[in-house]
Amino acid sequence: MAILGKLVKAGIDITSKLQFAEDTPEVSQEKQLRELLTEAKNTAFGKYYGFEEILKSEDPVSSFRKEIPIFNYQTMHEQWWARQERLNDITWPGKPDFFARSSGTTGKSSKRIPITKEFMASMRSVGSSMINSLHEFDFPESLFESEVLMLSSSANLDENDQGFKEGEISGINVSNFPDWYDIFYRPGKDIAAISDWDERVNAIAEQAPEWNIGAIAGIPSWVLLMLQRIIELHQLKSIHDIWPNLQVYATGGVAFETYREDFEAVCKTPLRILDTYLASEGFIAYTSKPDTMAMKLALNHGYFFEFIPFDERGINETGDLLSNPLVLGIDEVEVGKEYVLILSSCAGAWRYAIGDVIRFESLNPPQIKITGRTKFFLNVVGSQLSEEKMDKAILELAEANKTTINEYMVGAIKNEAGDYIHQWVLVSEVKPSGLANKLDELLKSANKNYAVARSKALKGIDVKVISKDQYTSYLSSTNKKGGQTKTPKVMKTEKMNALLEFISQP
Repeated sequence: MAILGKLVKAGIDITSKLQFAEDTPEVSQEKQLRELLTEAKNTAFGKYYGFEEILKSEDPVSSFRKEIPIFNYQTMHEQWWARQERLNDITWPGKPDFFARSSGTTGKSSKRIPITKEFMASMRSVGSSMINSLHEFDFPESLFESEVLMLSSSANLDENDQGFKEGEISGINVSNFPDWYDIFYRPGKDIAAISDWDERVNAIAEQAPEWNIGAIAGIPSWVLLMLQRIIELHQLKSIHDIWPNLQVYATGGVAFETYREDFEAVCKTPLRILDTYLASEGFIAYTSKPDTMAMKLALNHGYFFEFIPFDERGINETGDLLSNPLVLGIDEVEVGKEYVLILSSCAGAWRYAIGDVIRFESLNPPQIKITGRTKFFLNVVGSQLSEEKMDKAILELAEANKTTINEYMVGAIKNEAGDYIHQWVLVSEVKPSGLANKLDELLKSANKNYAVARSKALKGIDVKVISKDQYTSYLSSTNKKGGQTKTPKVMKTEKMNALLEFISQP
């Protein structure tokens, strides 16, 4: 591994020196669109929407925007993707090799996103670009001599009636790793294929002392539980007692900040945190520079991006897209502004609203942060609370109480008098006394619209606190434990009432 590590680091250094100047973001994106349209022009979707004519136009970007509507999952699936199991050439040439199941954080049932050969290649390409960017961080050779632990969903994929394999995207990726990945990939395909989350983590914990882990990747909530289980099993003071070369954590899926303090508690030396935007719809962005959690958009890897302002020009008061929203290109966005991300890809997604809200941190290169989901926007009575505002208030609440609050759920429900209140459920060891008033004041100071709502239709807030054990029990009851699972922070009334009923049980 030592020799291999030296070779890998040397290869990354050489690659960085040989890189040529990139096209401007605008030129890169037009090239990507032309390539996507050319590949898919003879599909049913391409013929229906006239891709050939769009390609002949003087301004293919404008023509593309004019001719093709914006799709969400429901409309894309019902009108097009549902036919891809039986027929060839629907939204992309041939048939997809896999379907990525993604219950996500907003839907009632699993989404099924088609995964093509070209799409898998694009994800590997973005991964390679991320690895090459490590040159900027000046990591020591010991990192490249160690192994990478990826805490994915199960790599034991299901096979449906049509012969297609299905699973979460991280499990699909792991199941397709070439055999030579076994040199550095942990926990290995055998353990990764264990379907039961607790059994898989126990297997990882038992073998942990045999590995030399230098980097970890996965969703923070489940990675943290895994590290805590390893420490408990082997009676360690910190995870660095068995993995002294652990230096990097590639997070993703949810905001990391509410987990930072708990990660620091299980580590002897600080980890370098790299953020990733890896969804069922693509490997969209990654941290490429030190001293920032902003992520570089993958502009040259089989994706074409559009951006809808996350304000009255693009969405209504409930966070849904307007029927005719303003749509901007990469050359029209502004630093510091929030946008709903629209994606076209080599998986056959066309003008597809993923449901994420991003903010541009820089334009040269284009770097973003995910600020929330369109449905993590609490505005039932005009409170206009974004996920970012709620995260900030929860962090301040935790700091004021000298504790940590990793997860929270909130929903607008009616009290006994029939008035709306915000019901919060916090995952923490903090005592609930006084939390409601403090959280209320923090939210009022963070958002003037919330303060106005509190003086009118929003009559109060209630806070309940549950333990991490109760939280994981709840996830088990909903079959959402482990892997890439993310809990919706903003819950509909029915789901919040179901959660309240669950936690009230003895």
